[in-house]
Amino acid sequence: MLLLILLQVLCTGVTAEMSCTVMPGKLKQLDAGKGEVFGVSEDDKVYFWHLNQWTQIAGNGSHVTVGPAGIWVVNKFNLIYRLQNFEWIRVSGLFKQIDAGGDTFLAGVNTEDNIYCLNQDKLTETAVTFTQIEGKLMYYSCGPLGCWGVNNVYEIYYQKNVTQTSCKGTRSVRVSGSLAMVEVGTDGSVFGVNQYGKVFRRVAISPKNPVGTKWEGLDLFDSFKHVSYDAGFLWIIAENGRVIRCPYPESILSSLL
Repeated sequence: MLLLILLQVLCTGVTAEMSCTVMPGKLKQLDAGKGEVFGVSEDDKVYFWHLNQWTQIAGNGSHVTVGPAGIWVVNKFNLIYRLQNFEWIRVSGLFKQIDAGGDTFLAGVNTEDNIYCLNQDKLTETAVTFTQIEGKLMYYSCGPLGCWGVNNVYEIYYQKNVTQTSCKGTRSVRVSGSLAMVEVGTDGSVFGVNQYGKVFRRVAISPKNPVGTKWEGLDLFDSFKHVSYDAGFLWIIAENGRVIRCPYPESILSSLL
């Protein structure tokens, strides 16, 4: 048993200092929010973490999200669905990536890297018109203190003054650094993965300074392709699809919001 544990750690490249655990199964993408974790496999099956195992939900998806705005998925045809009573309800629009982590609004990007969002009062409708946001991003994620995104040359942007009723915000600002994807936690904390597979955390985010001060690399080795954070746990996916969960201190934001 000890040998098996050592092999698992070596295969994933997770350091002992992080006290990380290799979870069962393999995924290509996952999202953690509001105390729940959902993910999709390479063959587009959708799962959620329940009773210490991945439980499959009927239907297929390529990108799933869970957060204050609910549980949503987009499939390989870019069709959008909302989970209601464990049934996927089709919603108008086409996205390649979607995020429900904002202050009860939905956001996402399409295949042309156009950015869109949906205000709180439209979330339960099926025929909706999304609000387009200026700019081009390949990945976009929101939290209680604003939205973050990266474009196709790995530049990072922060969208200011987004709200439930004005998800478009006012303007975007360039943030130093380089990332291939970025995820905002339910508490407002921000994590990302760069094009070389290294995981980073944005330091010193607060309501007074929602952009924080700098990027801090985490004590992880090897290469990763996805990260998400919620409820004191960091969830990361290695290049080989292995899912790793690492205990991570609760953000100070939870006591400030």
